[in-house]
Amino acid sequence: MNTADHQQFRDAVAVANIPTLLMVLVQLTGELRWLQPPYRPSRGNGLGDNDSGGFSDSIQDEIRTATLDAILAWRDGQPVAIPDPSPELLVDMLSCAMGEPVPPEYGTFTSSLLGHRPVSDEAIPVAEDFHVVIVGAGVSGICAAVNLKAAGIPFTILEKNATVGGVWYENRYPGAGVDTPNHLYSYSFAMHDWSMFFALRDDLHGYLEQVADQFDLKRHIRFNTNVDDATYDQANQRWQVKFTTEDGGSDTLSSNILISATGIFNPPVLPKIDGLDQFAGPAFHTARWRDDVDLTDKRVAIIGNGASCMQIGPEIQHQVKSLTIFQRSLHWAAPFAQFRRKVPDALRFLMREVPLYQAWYRVRLGWTFNDRIHSALQKDPDWKDKDRSLNAINDGHRAYFTQHIKDELGDRIDLFEKVLPSYPPFGKRMLMDNGWYRMLRNPRVELVDESVTKIEPDCLVTADGASHPADVLLLATGFDVLRFITTFNVTGRSGQSLREAWEDDNAKAYLGTVVPDFPNFFTLYGPNLQPGHGGSLIFVVEMQMRFVMDVIRKMSTENLGAVECRQDVHEAYNERVDQAHENMVWTHEGMTTYYRNARGRIVVNSPFRNVDFYEMTREANLSEFVVEPRAG
Repeated sequence: MNTADHQQFRDAVAVANIPTLLMVLVQLTGELRWLQPPYRPSRGNGLGDNDSGGFSDSIQDEIRTATLDAILAWRDGQPVAIPDPSPELLVDMLSCAMGEPVPPEYGTFTSSLLGHRPVSDEAIPVAEDFHVVIVGAGVSGICAAVNLKAAGIPFTILEKNATVGGVWYENRYPGAGVDTPNHLYSYSFAMHDWSMFFALRDDLHGYLEQVADQFDLKRHIRFNTNVDDATYDQANQRWQVKFTTEDGGSDTLSSNILISATGIFNPPVLPKIDGLDQFAGPAFHTARWRDDVDLTDKRVAIIGNGASCMQIGPEIQHQVKSLTIFQRSLHWAAPFAQFRRKVPDALRFLMREVPLYQAWYRVRLGWTFNDRIHSALQKDPDWKDKDRSLNAINDGHRAYFTQHIKDELGDRIDLFEKVLPSYPPFGKRMLMDNGWYRMLRNPRVELVDESVTKIEPDCLVTADGASHPADVLLLATGFDVLRFITTFNVTGRSGQSLREAWEDDNAKAYLGTVVPDFPNFFTLYGPNLQPGHGGSLIFVVEMQMRFVMDVIRKMSTENLGAVECRQDVHEAYNERVDQAHENMVWTHEGMTTYYRNARGRIVVNSPFRNVDFYEMTREANLSEFVVEPRAG
């Protein structure tokens, strides 16, 4: 290795995360003494990376020096001493890296997070006419396609847009980005050279384009194609998928397997407010952003104050003449220390050149943002202050977030009661504070907590009778998330539609993936799968696809033509889901959330830890399905 390369590694290790370096050091050298005192990091605070590990400068220097030596030796040909740590060792390593005990069941789960390959990479022999149709080429559709291609299974993706990306193609409003660290919010089989710790929309969409190109997926995709209807043909054990082509014509594809990868953040919801269609200026949903509308020196009104508004508001506050935000409900927001923070070039070099470093950095993020918080979202039956919190830990979160709000508002304490939620933290989607509270101090910004009752050509009228002038109206009113798979009709074996089976807004699926009466049909990012306690949806979809691929593998091995989830299995699973939710924050009284339908049932979020769902989906048990031999 030349001197320049040596210096690059030295510079990279000098700014690297110490707990992550320790894990690299253990695997490269095989020396387990690095997992023992005085080298065990202290527990980090909040959601930060804990870069120093809480060590003194001398201990940090010792770790950095040893890791640099180990990396240089590895680059010169020294093999990795522990290339595949045992589950038990991985638990000890992760416990050390996080400075806190990690339950023993996380060993195998952690191993999967360290992977750099498709979750299904063994060829599956299928019949010559076997085919899979995937609806949607967003995050989930790409994941499905990579797995199918790795197994040699023919497939076609039908995508309504002109390219891949789904919501990350469609959502292009100012400030649009991810609120999960993108080193975690990425495929385990497609690591990436991220320029920021929390990527913005363009980088995220670029990543999905890159993955599609890397795995040569686009030749399997029919773009500008709207799926209209899918009907199960029982006699032939196939799905007949009807769609509208790019030129406006109609066509049909026949497939053995149908995978819905349409997600839930589609289509957008418009508020039902009298006079909305009478507004004279530009008025549009944030998911349908108009680049032709210049907000400079305009009086801008935003209805809704959720995630998209929290990203847009701080971004445009200094551009507009005035910004009036109509608050529909209160939200908790966590400090966002890494907002717009770039990954240092030296650290990007280390992540590119030492995949083990990026893998362990990802694993640490996985614990911080995945299951770590799950236990704090359980109701304590003996807790006296049930209105404000769930338990002692949750009450500590409340105090922490409350102090953050006070600190950010500064001398605008008059806003405090207007923005402080009364319900427990994490009761709704936890937002990341990218300058929201500081924005509210801007004289150009007004937060209105009265509901909009009427829209006139040049103003919005609120319930108190006040009139708020506006030139541009932005609708940050979210999506129809309770009604899964609304973009096309699905009809099952008995002739019943999926919409009917799900009672419109009461969707249920075994493992969020399969539904009785709908053989050979799989829904990705289905009911009760959003990791509401935190984490990466992408890995949830990877776990689903591991399950789907095992179903297909067993269909091939046993020459099956149809597999359909048993009704009793489906009902028992959803009873477990509902019972678990009864003890969790999302069923807390006194708040509304898009997670819950009109019946009060949680439809969107998963009540399970990610590690639990991983175990549930590791293998498909055909005894849980009604199976049929392949026809003919």
